[in-house]
Amino acid sequence: MTPLIAIAAQAAEPKSAEVTDWAGRIGWVAGLLLFITLVYWLMRQGWKWRGSLQSDLPELPTAPEAPGEAKLTLGGRYHGSTTAGQWLDRIVAHGLGTRSRVELTLTDAGIAVVRPGANDFFIPADALREARLDKGIAGKVLAEGGLLIVTWAHGGKLLDSGFRSDRAAEHTAWVEALNSMNHATTTEGIAR
Repeated sequence: MTPLIAIAAQAAEPKSAEVTDWAGRIGWVAGLLLFITLVYWLMRQGWKWRGSLQSDLPELPTAPEAPGEAKLTLGGRYHGSTTAGQWLDRIVAHGLGTRSRVELTLTDAGIAVVRPGANDFFIPADALREARLDKGIAGKVLAEGGLLIVTWAHGGKLLDSGFRSDRAAEHTAWVEALNSMNHATTTEGIAR
């Protein structure tokens, strides 16, 4: 019976918990932080590189002193601009890639795009090509018809700019108003 007593005595002895390997944990955490920093830095470099590739895009127009009486206004979000018809080719030059709150005002002169915390710009009436409802633009996909897409010409390029109103019912009125303006229309930017 001595072997059973020895086993019981061994089982009754208190055991100490394993010691945590702090050096190993700190090494893993530091490695993870370095990896995250590297990924963030690479993404930032890619954004800058895209901006330098688009440096041929001229400065954005600013609103005229007296744009005229407001036909429509819209409060919501600006989701970015892309090359027309290529909904994943984001334009980042001159702050067009920066998402922000937005206040749009449609007048006879064009669309004033006021963005708190980002560059404001103006889309002249003669640069407007079309407006439509769509479901997505670079990095943002919503339900069908969830985005107001305005196609406009700037610097020899056609751009699609995506806006989402706080009240989605306003989108239809904007599409009708923009498409009824007597300006050149194009089918570029529609097919995807």
